[in-house]
Amino acid sequence: MPNFAANLTLMFNEVPFLDRFKLAKDCGFNAVEFLFPYDFSAAEVAEKLHKSGQTLALFNLPPGDWSAGDKGMAAIPGREQEFQDTVGVALEYARAFKSKTVHMMAGIIPGAVGVEAAFEAYVTNYQYCADAFVDDGIDVIIEPLNTRDVPGYMISKNSSAHSVIAATSRPNVGLQFDFYHVQIMGGDLAIQFETYMDITKHVQIAGVPERFEPNVGEINYPYLFDLMDRVGYDGYVGCEYKPQNGTEAGLGWMPGR
Repeated sequence: MPNFAANLTLMFNEVPFLDRFKLAKDCGFNAVEFLFPYDFSAAEVAEKLHKSGQTLALFNLPPGDWSAGDKGMAAIPGREQEFQDTVGVALEYARAFKSKTVHMMAGIIPGAVGVEAAFEAYVTNYQYCADAFVDDGIDVIIEPLNTRDVPGYMISKNSSAHSVIAATSRPNVGLQFDFYHVQIMGGDLAIQFETYMDITKHVQIAGVPERFEPNVGEINYPYLFDLMDRVGYDGYVGCEYKPQNGTEAGLGWMPGR
């Protein structure tokens, strides 16, 4: 059975963020993930992880000004120093959390920036970030985001992410394979998962098209869970979905419940 991690940004948000760890643990999640912990000190969040006995599967580098529409900046020329500053902040948090995987967001590319310039900035920043985390044994992964939810994002398909990972050429880089985004961008989920299995270091799931629980919508997740076992994927599966009617009420999709 996959190693599920509750996404505490979207799940258990019936209570304040720092109270979600215990709720998730009580519901059987021994691992959690979230987007951005930076509204709290690293020590505060680390204490919650320690008390609940949970592993942190993943969190994101600071994205820039999220409220203004920023979705990262790694692929945006001219923001290199700002990006490097976020790397230092994220490394401090990762060390406090004993986290082994972080997600580096690419950003929405301004219309005046060409594809080649964005790609060059992306790879250079990715190398910088990977080098900063490597001595701590931390992987830095990237995730394609679909063009319906995030128009203009630098990468929207696994093939593009593969090109960036290959060009970056660092031992601690890899792919975040999100079945929700992949399905919206063309599907062929099982074949794509097997194709990119060698670079996949984290998985996320949600129902399509509404991003509800995994048993709601057009994806056959039981088949995909069996596939993960068959091909030997042993990383975490982040549950990054929006509960329809309360988190606990919607957990019937989990195997064994």
